[in-house]
Amino acid sequence: MAETPLWTPDPQTLQDAPITAFTAEAERRAGRPFADYDALHAWSVADPGAFWDLVWDFCGVIGEKGARRMREGSTMPDTRFFPDAKLNYAENLLRESGDAEAMVFRGEDQVERRLSFDDLNALVSRLQQAMRDAGVGVGDRVAAMLPNMPEAAAVMLAASSIGAIFSSCSPDFGERGVLDRFGQIEPKLFFASDGYWYNGKEIAVADKLKAIADKLPSAKATIIVPYLGRADRVADTVPGGVSLEAFLKPFQPLPLSFERLPFDHPLYILFSSGTTGAPKCIVHGAGGTLLQHLKEHQLQSALIAGERLFYFTTCGWMMWNWLITGLASGATLLLYDGSPFYPDGNALFDYAQAERMSVFGTSAKFIDAVRKAGLRPRDTHDLSTVRMMTSTGSPLAPENFDFVYDAIKTDIHLASISGGTDIVSCFVLGVPSKPVWRGEIQGPGLGMAMDVYDEDGRPVRGEKGELVCTKPFASMPVMFWNDPDGAKYRGAYFERFPGVWAHGDFAELTAHGGFIIHGRSDATLNPGGVRIGTAEIYAQVEAMPEVAEALAIGQDFEGDVRIVLFVRLAEGVTLDEALIGAIKAKIRSGASPRHVPAKIIAIADIPRTKSGKITELAVRDIVHGREVKNKEALANPEALELYRGLEALRS
Repeated sequence: MAETPLWTPDPQTLQDAPITAFTAEAERRAGRPFADYDALHAWSVADPGAFWDLVWDFCGVIGEKGARRMREGSTMPDTRFFPDAKLNYAENLLRESGDAEAMVFRGEDQVERRLSFDDLNALVSRLQQAMRDAGVGVGDRVAAMLPNMPEAAAVMLAASSIGAIFSSCSPDFGERGVLDRFGQIEPKLFFASDGYWYNGKEIAVADKLKAIADKLPSAKATIIVPYLGRADRVADTVPGGVSLEAFLKPFQPLPLSFERLPFDHPLYILFSSGTTGAPKCIVHGAGGTLLQHLKEHQLQSALIAGERLFYFTTCGWMMWNWLITGLASGATLLLYDGSPFYPDGNALFDYAQAERMSVFGTSAKFIDAVRKAGLRPRDTHDLSTVRMMTSTGSPLAPENFDFVYDAIKTDIHLASISGGTDIVSCFVLGVPSKPVWRGEIQGPGLGMAMDVYDEDGRPVRGEKGELVCTKPFASMPVMFWNDPDGAKYRGAYFERFPGVWAHGDFAELTAHGGFIIHGRSDATLNPGGVRIGTAEIYAQVEAMPEVAEALAIGQDFEGDVRIVLFVRLAEGVTLDEALIGAIKAKIRSGASPRHVPAKIIAIADIPRTKSGKITELAVRDIVHGREVKNKEALANPEALELYRGLEALRS
C-alpha cells in the first residue's frame, strides 16, 4: 500500500467546489456538522429521503416535487422516491439557451461540428414535432443505432420530451445483436446512421439496416441520419426508410413543450449483456436517472456550468447516457466517435488540448494502451485545463495510476469509477475532498450504502468479497421490460443476499475507506470495460457446422480482461488458422467487434451442471487457479481438469 497519496485536493479549489456548499446546506438541514466526506456520506444513507430532497433543491431540478420524498416498501426494490413528483428529463437538460456551445462533435474523419444551446433546442423542436406527427406518444419506444454524434442526443431529448422511452446501441452491432435488443421493446421509430468511421475506414451499413428493418415490424419508419453523406441512397433501400432531412422538412423550430410525468416514468431501456440468453431490458426512470447523474456530475466530479465534459463512449454504453445529462449542469459536451487510436494514441489528447477539456472520461484499457504505446501526453500537449480524469469499464491497475501522474498530468484528480448499466450510474467513484491512493477507487457515492460481503452475507474488510448496496437509492431500475411480476428483476440482484443488492463484482474495502474492484464475480465478460454476454457469442459460433459447442470466459490478463473461447469441434474437424479466422469473422459480423475473442482454444469436453447447463464460472475459476466450490453440482467434474494450467493462456 502506498505510504502517501498520489493526489490531495487543493484547499482553495475545494472551497469553491459544489460539494462544499452542499455540505454546508446538509449541515443546516440535519442540525449538526459533518467533519468530512465520510460523515456526509453516513447521513446520506441514514436519511435518504432528506438527502435526495437536498440534491433536488441544490441542483435546481425543474418540476413539481410533491409532498412525499420517499415511500418505503417492504423490500428494497419496492421503495420509491418522490412518489408524488412530476418532471421531464429533457426539460431539465434543455434549460439553457443562447449562443454558448452545448455540444462539440469530432469524428475520426476529422469532421467537426458545433451546436449552440439554441441550435440544439431548434433541432430537438423539429424532432419533437416530427415524432408527434408520426404518432409517437407517452410510453412509446424510440430506438437508435447511431454513432456518438449530436443527432443521437437530440433524438433522445425529443423522445423524452414527449414521454417516449429511448433505447440505443452503436452501429457496429451486428444484425442479431440489434434485433435481440430492439426486437423485444418494439420501437415505433428506428433511427440509424448511413454508416460510420472506424480505424480509418468508412463502414457502410445499408445491407445490415435493410435486414434489421425487415424484422422490426413495429417501426413505422426507419430514419437515416447522415454521416457518410449517403442518407438518401440508404433510405431508398430500407423498408420504411426516410432520410432525416425529409423526416424534418415539414417542421420549423417552435418553442419546446414538455410532458411532465411521474418521477419513475420510464426514460431509458438499457440492456444487460445477454449472458444466459436474450439481453434483459433494464428500464430506468426519468427522475432517478436525473438526480443520480446531477449528484455524480456536480458533487462527485465538481462539474460547474460552462465546463467542458468529455467521455469516450459509444451509444451502446451507459456512460453515453451519463455524459448527455451533463447538459443539465450547463456543461458543454465534447462528443467523439471513432477509434481513440486513429491515427495514433494522441487523438483524444489532441481533442483535449484543442477544446480546453475540463473532465476527461475514458476507460482503463485506453490508459493502459497509451502507456504501452510509450506516449507521454504531458510532454506533447497542453492539458492545463484538464482538472479531472475518470476511468471505468474495468479496474484501473495500480501501475496505470502511476502512469497517469507521471506521464499525463501531475495535478489531476484521477477518479477510477465503477457502477453499471444496471443503475445507469456509479456505486463507487471519485470524491473531490478525499486523496487519491494508488490502485483505489476513492469511496462510495453519496446516497449509496456500499459494503463488501463474504459468501455468508457478513461484511468483510481488507479481503475480497461481493460488492453490495444495502439500502435503496434513486436510480434503481423501475423494472425490467416484459417482466410483469418482477421475478427477473429480483432474481438479477436480490437473490444472493435477500433484501440486498448484489452487483456481481469482486471487491475489497480498503483501510482508506476506498474500494478495489477485482473483476466480475459472475459470467459476464468485460473486455476493455464493455459488458458482453456469452450467449451472444454462442449464438454466432454454434451456428457453424465445425463447432459442436462453445464456452467463453473472461481471463484477467495484463491489467484488463480478455475473452477466451473454448470450442468443442465437430468430429474430424481441426482448429487451424483458417477456422480461427472464420470463427472470428462470424462473431465480428454477427455480434460486434467487441465480442471477438482474444484466444480460441480447442477442448475435448465442456463441464456442465446436472441440469445440462454449461458452467462458465467453474471454468473461469480453474483458469485463474481458484478452487471450484460447487463440483458436486457438475455432471462431469473431470472435464474441469482440461482447463487447468493451459500453456496457451500464459501469453
